[in-house]
Amino acid sequence: MAKILVTGGSGYIGSHTLVDLIGNGYEVISVDNNSRSNPIILEGVEKITGSKIKNYKVDLCNYDDTFAIFQENADIEGIIHFAAYKAVGESVELPLMYFENNLVSLINLLKCVQEFKIPYFVFSSSCTVYGNPDETPVTESTPLKQAESPYGYTKQISEQIINSFAKTTNTRFILLRYFNPVGAHPTTLIGEMPIGKPQNLVPAITQTAIGKLPIMTVFGNDYETRDGSCVRDFIHVCDIAHAHTLSLDQLKSNPETASCQVFNLGTGKGITVLEAIAAFEKVSGHTLNYIIGPRRDGDVISIYANNSAARQILNWNPQYSLDDMMGTAWRWEKRLKTDEKIFNGKPAELN
Repeated sequence: MAKILVTGGSGYIGSHTLVDLIGNGYEVISVDNNSRSNPIILEGVEKITGSKIKNYKVDLCNYDDTFAIFQENADIEGIIHFAAYKAVGESVELPLMYFENNLVSLINLLKCVQEFKIPYFVFSSSCTVYGNPDETPVTESTPLKQAESPYGYTKQISEQIINSFAKTTNTRFILLRYFNPVGAHPTTLIGEMPIGKPQNLVPAITQTAIGKLPIMTVFGNDYETRDGSCVRDFIHVCDIAHAHTLSLDQLKSNPETASCQVFNLGTGKGITVLEAIAAFEKVSGHTLNYIIGPRRDGDVISIYANNSAARQILNWNPQYSLDDMMGTAWRWEKRLKTDEKIFNGKPAELN
């Protein structure tokens, strides 16, 4: 089995990708310093897969500690790099923290890629690289406009760093531009666990519905969209996770392809914030307590994907509907509420 290093393995997408990789015959190790994640999530991964997950609690911004992981695991064949700060609003408030964490960690990993001659690298990018596009849906060749947030800018810079590095090495790269990952694993053994007040829409919805938050704010209803709220492309986290496995398969089985490829990961359907709320209300049977607030700095007005390249080249086909996304997210939120130890972020045995 090929050994894959997953950075941010305790995180939302990272944990679901560990499950998918193991289910498709890969051996995995994780690195996560748990600054933005809960290590208990790995217990859920282990229960789903029946495999013990080795995790290094290492800050990738520390080069020596990062280097030591590769020294101890000389047989790493590929890297999937998730570990980064990702909150748009927070990045507007704390840009230097985002530039340092997201860029230094990537550079340190690439130094190790060069030193240890790692052949395959899959990078967690974002649709934020497109800025406010002139037309939707966006394709991988859509011109990148000014990023609307420092977070988005770190993804643009990261892609540039990788593209430049790819020209100097035999390592081959795939950059996956996610749209809006939501939902939870159907077992409800893993899901999204934001630390502090959620920065993304769906956990804000579910936490409001469960009573953890008293009210939710929709940031703006005066955009030039069909109902005035922002348009997003919501994609189930398990569909996102499987794309990483397919990306590794593509890199391993097609050695003659370009050194750096880019793929959009979205459903190809634009859903407004208010439509997403309506979908949740239908699936859950709850009326959400929300208000309309002012626009939020850093938010893109409307963006959704043309995903034909991922479908054709990676053979990737999203399996989950919007109702599935909201349903699994809601069941996960209810499970967190039921298990108070997990709900409070304390170590506990997952049942």
